[in-house]
Amino acid sequence: MNISYFMMDFFHWIQDNRVTVFILLIISIITFVGTLAAVPFLLIRLPVDYFSYERHRREPGMAGNPIIRIALLIAKNILGYIIITAGVAMLVLPGQGILTILAGLMLIDFPGKFQLERKLISQPSVLRAVNWLRVRAGHPELMVKGLDDLQNGLDAKDSGEQ
Repeated sequence: MNISYFMMDFFHWIQDNRVTVFILLIISIITFVGTLAAVPFLLIRLPVDYFSYERHRREPGMAGNPIIRIALLIAKNILGYIIITAGVAMLVLPGQGILTILAGLMLIDFPGKFQLERKLISQPSVLRAVNWLRVRAGHPELMVKGLDDLQNGLDAKDSGEQ
């Protein structure tokens, strides 16, 4: 198929579906602006030792009323999946896709979640971006167990020693 025919069909589709395109544009803008605020908010609020343990610790406040706990868990998972979906879209649209996916993953619950979070945060560019946000907001950098060499390498790179 010739690319010019594809482009013509695409532009015709846009003209025929102006309302749908407008709604998608509004949703994209709202999601973009929302994640610009939500992602730093979530990453800054992480405890400094969140990644210092081999296994994830359960929050003590989650042991209360089981009905409230389940309702909060469902709401938290739904919000997490919405944020992950927005992050995946931002891999091809404007936005901070990887950080948004990381923030969404932190909200949802599934087996192996903590190991996946640790793998993502161990990426030098991700850790550098998260710590930059935290320091800029006046919070200490994340302590990541087993990544001392990585952290030292990031510090040396930032100071221009490498």
